[in-house]
Amino acid sequence: MKLSRPAATPADQARRRFLAGLGALPLAGAATGVMVAPEAHAASKVKTRASIVIAGGGAAGLTAASRLAAALEGATITVIDGRKEHWYQPGFTLVASGIKPRDYVVSGTSDYLPRGVEWVNEAVAEIDPEGSKVVTTGGRTLPYDFLIVATGLELNYTGIEGMDTARIGQNGMGSIYHSPAAAAATWEAMSAFADKGGIGLFGRPAGEMKCAGAPLKYTFITDDHLRRRDNRGKAELIYMAQSKSLFGVPIVAEKVRMLFQDRGVRVQHEHVLQSIDLDRRIATYRTPTGTAEQGYDFINVVPPMRAPEVVRNSPLPWTDGPFASDGWMEVDRDTLRHKRFPNVFGVGDIAGVPKGKTAASVKWQVPVAVDHLVADIAGKTSDEVYNGYTSCPLITRLGQAMLIEFDYKDNLIMSFPGVIAPLEELWISWVMKTMALKPTYLSMLRGRA
Repeated sequence: MKLSRPAATPADQARRRFLAGLGALPLAGAATGVMVAPEAHAASKVKTRASIVIAGGGAAGLTAASRLAAALEGATITVIDGRKEHWYQPGFTLVASGIKPRDYVVSGTSDYLPRGVEWVNEAVAEIDPEGSKVVTTGGRTLPYDFLIVATGLELNYTGIEGMDTARIGQNGMGSIYHSPAAAAATWEAMSAFADKGGIGLFGRPAGEMKCAGAPLKYTFITDDHLRRRDNRGKAELIYMAQSKSLFGVPIVAEKVRMLFQDRGVRVQHEHVLQSIDLDRRIATYRTPTGTAEQGYDFINVVPPMRAPEVVRNSPLPWTDGPFASDGWMEVDRDTLRHKRFPNVFGVGDIAGVPKGKTAASVKWQVPVAVDHLVADIAGKTSDEVYNGYTSCPLITRLGQAMLIEFDYKDNLIMSFPGVIAPLEELWISWVMKTMALKPTYLSMLRGRA
């Protein structure tokens, strides 16, 4: 007897579309599987003689350069960045978890520069928005009609007394954010800890930071490595939360709290790393009642983060409010345009907005800023708005993750309804993080996602 196949449900159909999309990634360049045009409106380029300077050649700067090159004809577009290597920073956690090799996150800046865009391979030394010019460390002055600030942020390791980045990977101390080499060294230190057990410390700094979910996911990953080596009973994992919450979105914070409780991760709230004794393996935390010391066998140090000095020492930062103390750039949160210098935009980590220090945010921020800039050149207005979209593929164990997407209002966003529920630990979310996101990211750098 021939059995008939049951009719596919809407969820089945959605899953098939999603998996088909993953297979098309190298061509489509989008994790959603939605086909995108290889050139952004090439037939309708705006003709101009405008001079546009992009300060910074990381994810946001390269994406902006690609989109401007595709939208404008005759413009002078200059990217200023002193680093020749391009780092795929969303992959640092994967390297530090033994999932990907160090080279997975390293490529060249020149690989993504569009034709016709000049690259000044020097760092930005001075930004003068009142004189509409930028000065490089080599003494070159570049005047501009429009400026896009995409400098990223500064990892302020000096804000932790006793910290020495040269010792990352040694004596039980890791730090994922520093560099690809540090991420690889952190994996060696964490793996040695998973072989023996002991006390593992995790946490995040006070203030704004890039990818706030990374310290949480590394706690989960360490827990899983311990379990896979039958050493979880020999270890105590402590997460030092910088505030009374584990995550900025309340419903996500509660989910993480429940998962930590289920997996035996102890949480200490309102603990901020203040100093570290790398020889004695003692971390000192600032708490509401004073300081507290905690010994460790392994610690993942996440440094405080702030705007780079070139921005902090310019007229661009906020002068009051929650983003002023660390020098974040004063921009309108909807348009990314500077509030006092209308020909200046800030995108990526440097932008002083309530959400958005992730690569996924860059994907949505840059098109908005570029659309407003191009509209200015064309003598038009743009209605494009950045809603605070931020995405965090939160790995909860090897082989599973939760895809957390949200906006300024802490609304959970579902890019794949019927396929991915945001608070469920799923294999497909793991596939997105470990396989699908890098092709999307690279496509973004080229202005195609």
